Amino acid sequence: MPITTILIANRGEIACRIQRTARALGLRTTAVYHFADRAAPHVAAADAQVELLADAPTAAYLDVHQLLAAARATGADAVHPGYGFLAENARFAAAVEAAGLTFIGPQPEVIDLMGDKIRAREFAVQHGVPVAPSCTQTGTLDEFVVAASALGFPLLIKAAAGGGGKGMSIVRAAGELRECAQQSAAAATRYFADGRIYAERYVERPRHIEVQVLGDGRGRLVHLFERECSVQRRFQKIIEETPAPNLPSAQRDRICEAAVNLAGAAKYRNVGTVEFILAPDGEFYFLEMNTRLQVEHPVTETVTGFDLVAAQIRIANGEDLWLTQDQVRQRGHAIECRICAEQPEHDFRPATGNIKRLRIPHADGVRFDSGITEGLAVGAAFDSMLAKLVCHGVDRDAAIARMRQALHDLVLLGVDTNVGYLARIFEHPAFVAGQLHTGFVVEHAASLRAAPLAPRERAAILLAAALATDEFRRMAFDIPEPHASIGHWRN
Repeated sequence: MPITTILIANRGEIACRIQRTARALGLRTTAVYHFADRAAPHVAAADAQVELLADAPTAAYLDVHQLLAAARATGADAVHPGYGFLAENARFAAAVEAAGLTFIGPQPEVIDLMGDKIRAREFAVQHGVPVAPSCTQTGTLDEFVVAASALGFPLLIKAAAGGGGKGMSIVRAAGELRECAQQSAAAATRYFADGRIYAERYVERPRHIEVQVLGDGRGRLVHLFERECSVQRRFQKIIEETPAPNLPSAQRDRICEAAVNLAGAAKYRNVGTVEFILAPDGEFYFLEMNTRLQVEHPVTETVTGFDLVAAQIRIANGEDLWLTQDQVRQRGHAIECRICAEQPEHDFRPATGNIKRLRIPHADGVRFDSGITEGLAVGAAFDSMLAKLVCHGVDRDAAIARMRQALHDLVLLGVDTNVGYLARIFEHPAFVAGQLHTGFVVEHAASLRAAPLAPRERAAILLAAALATDEFRRMAFDIPEPHASIGHWRN
């Protein structure tokens, strides 16, 4: 039966994003929320709301039993996991299907395959997709140290079930290997309840290139071109764009072809992303496959004109793929930056507070995806990303210029953010020239640091911010009763 009501097993920005497409398609949505999120926009925007009970906010969104009960209670016939939380949890996808609901995502067995980084790499090798030299911990730590050392240094230690940079470390000398392996295994156990790790040859100054794919699960599959995701902090992306700058067309074609071959071999269903490391010498290696909608999907939507959430729903409804590869075209250039509640000057430490003032930039070619409003509390329980700012132009220079203006026009007060830091990146000569690699933030740390404000300049900025706030103006300038009624005369 066609989908009529979608339970969104997520919160914040991505929940609002899914709701927007669902409304456009005439579908109903159910929002779930923890008490801490009761005032969040995604709750008010849904057709039905169900509170999830848990002491910890994150635990609420991971409670499969409560999520399925919420779907039954509100008549939902499909579940969209968004990204994060249970989005790449094969057991959750299987539980959704076992409950007679439609899971808007890949097959559980494919999620399971690609979610295990070791199995995914083996699958890639079997189907001719290049991977970096590597070894897996299958025995004792001593055996792993010997095998990893034989690969040569530097090395990258990763968690087999990992993601988001958790359990990842760079090893540059043999003396560091044992300790880094132990730390990675401990982090992998803590974050993913799976202590398996592996080592791969670390590519110096690599680029992070990923390919958006779309398949119907019956062998028909296309790519929607690549995205450049090299500007990262702590192994997490903060800027993404498409097309990737300074990437020769022949190289682009090879990378996209490899992504299609891998996803096609898995008979992939729904949207997914195949990620690669691109070495300075032009060689590229499979990194992982994310079996979900990506945070950075809007840049692909902007240049191709496709609504990827709508595509997800159509495929989940059982439609055959309606596209051929030659029907996919790119128009112009798009860049996304992640607006995060954090302090770049303190190693991007997450920040908390209340959003006192929010003014969103409105202009042609500017898109602002968020799940925030004025007055909303920003806590420490969830990821620090608040919103995504996406700018489109006829070419990369135009997109950068539009992003600079949009960051200038964005007002977000009450919590520390990385807005100023992002603005400095878009002014940096190396970024403008497209000289990107995953160590960009570290390499240019000194030149990206904010210049200290002079006391008079700081005072002027604080005064301007205060004067822009209605509450401050009322306190400072409104005359209370009965004096306001008396007029100008005072006793």
